[in-house]
Formats: sequence, C-alpha cells, structure tokens
Amino acid sequence: MLEIYLIKNKLKKIKKKNIFIRGFLNYSKYKKKLSVIKNKIKDPNIWKDFDNLLILNKKKTKIKNLILSLDNLNQEIIDINELINLAIDTNDKKILQESRKILFDIQNKINNLEFKKIFIKKNDKKNCFIDIQSGSGGIESQDWAKIIMKMYLKWAEKKNFQVKIISESPGEIIGIKSSTLHIIGDYAFGWLRTENGIHRLVRKSPFSSSGRRHTSFASTFIYPEIKEDNNIFINSEDLRIDVYRSSGSGGQHVNRTESAVRITHNPTGLVTQCQNSRSQHKNKIQAIKQLKFKLYELQNNIKKKKKEKMEKKKFNISWGYQIRSYILDDSRIKDLRTGVEINNIQYVLNGNLDKFIEASLKLGL
Repeated sequence: MLEIYLIKNKLKKIKKKNIFIRGFLNYSKYKKKLSVIKNKIKDPNIWKDFDNLLILNKKKTKIKNLILSLDNLNQEIIDINELINLAIDTNDKKILQESRKILFDIQNKINNLEFKKIFIKKNDKKNCFIDIQSGSGGIESQDWAKIIMKMYLKWAEKKNFQVKIISESPGEIIGIKSSTLHIIGDYAFGWLRTENGIHRLVRKSPFSSSGRRHTSFASTFIYPEIKEDNNIFINSEDLRIDVYRSSGSGGQHVNRTESAVRITHNPTGLVTQCQNSRSQHKNKIQAIKQLKFKLYELQNNIKKKKKEKMEKKKFNISWGYQIRSYILDDSRIKDLRTGVEINNIQYVLNGNLDKFIEASLKLGL
C-alpha cells in the first residue's frame, strides 16, 4: 500500500535526522558537561562564590532543557515506530492517519531544535538594520534596489516583524539609490545576519526599447541594534555631517527644510542616514545611534578575526561578494554560497527567502 510506504519512508528520514541532530547538538558532550556542573554545585565551597553558583545553575538549567528535549524527541520516535508497526499488523487505517500527523509534529520539533543551535551568536536575538545600496548602472540598478527593498519588507511581514523605513533616497527616475530598514522582532538579526552581500539581477531591460539583456547589482548590509551603553566612543572630529531636504513622504514641512541627516565616519568610511522625522535633531541622534551599531559590529568582526574586515563589507557593488543571482529569463534564482536554487522568481521576490537563509545558517556562513 502506497500510504504505508510513504509513512515508513517518512519515519526512516526522521530517524536519520534524529541521529544527526543529537550529534549536531553534541548530546553526549552536554550529558558529560551536566554531570560536571552537578558535581561542582554539590561542593560546599561553591557557596563562598554565590555569583559563580548562579552562573552554574543557569548553565545547568539550559543544558537540562536541551537534554530533556532530545530525550523526549527520541522517546516519541520509539513510540511512533511501535504505533506504526501496530497499525500495519492490524491494518488499522485510523491509526495510520494519526501516525502521519504525529510524524509531522516530530519533524517540526526537530526543525525547531536545529534553530536553537543556530541562533546562539551574541546578537542573534536582537533587532537589526538593513542597508540597501544600488550599484553602478543608473536606473537599472536603482530599480533593482527598490525590488530588493520590497522583497525584505515582504519577508519581514511574513515573519510578523515590525519594519520602519529609516531613510530612503529615491533614484533618478525610478527605484532607489539607497535605503535603511529597521527590522524589529525576536531573532531578527539572527535570521538576517548571513544576508550581507551582492544581489545580481540578469533580465531583459524594461527601460530599453531593444529589450537587450542587462546585469544589475544591489548590496545589502545587516547589522544588529545594540544597547546604547556599548562603550563605543565616537570622536566628533572624525565625522562629516551633511543635512539635506528629505525626499519621499512626510508633508510639505519635510520637503521644504533640510531635516534629513547623513553622517560619514571618516576613519572607516561607514555612512548612516536618517530622514524619518521632521526634526533634524532627532534624525541626527538616530543616525549617530546607527553609526555606533555599525562600529560595534566592526569591532566584533575584528575580534573574531574574520577573513574580511568590515571595510570590505562596504562592497564594491559588482561581480565580487555575490550571494545570489536572479536570472529572470531562466526563471531561476541561485544562492552562490549554498547552491540552493529556486525556479520561481516571483515566489522569492514576494518575500519567501527562508530556504536560502536556513541553508546559509546551517552551513554556519
């Protein structure tokens, strides 16, 4: 029977994934670690260092919860295996149908456990900002940058994240030259931290009467929103502050006065801008905050000895540093880092990015 084959096949995959996840989450290592922590807590001398005791108790609770989750999952797989065998032996279709639902639930639990391990970096839980910049190429790249911005807005909406457009510099005729989005929600930075890079578009130009193929580029740079008391010192002499008339919506007052602010940090070349308030003072405060966030991320990357310094994250928006290619003629989007490919352009541009993001997170990019 086809249904039995499908259920057995699904169970086989889940068993395989369970073995992988237990190794991936270092089950054996954490069991030993838990035993060591318990022995330390039993030591009477631990009470002389109450702060250390609190730290050990927190670690113990965290490890116990992880081990418990893995043990419960393992038991559920043992139970469903017996239930499926019973349903096959008795030819009970109702039990088989129920088994399919249970297998689906187990699969979701495995997926959730995978992401518990993935979102462990220091700033993963935080809100974040996305800087979007059009590449060289005039209206073609500016139109593409606008499409990329809409794609992330739709992705954030699907995640039930709140989004604020901090700044948006319109293109010469259409699209945008640049924009900054503030993404607010649990694990916003964790989800997006691997999205730094160049998005390459190949399509027949809608702005050319000959309809020839054109290649456009847009870059994205993601950085976390951190606490203001992050000990980031900014020397005012290192800043170039430009004010200009706000573009886009905001009423006549915004368009008549120079309320928008752009700040350039000369030593690093980092740039932030803000225009979402009618007050130049408020926009300046927000732009400086964002600059601190960027400088904080710069320091983090240096400490972690990443291969590329943050200055190189200010991408030369061309063939290098690509993360994805969007080939409209072939209706194909390919992630150049993970090899993941989707043959549905509109599906991805409507904000369905999780397949790409999950693959890059699991590879530890």
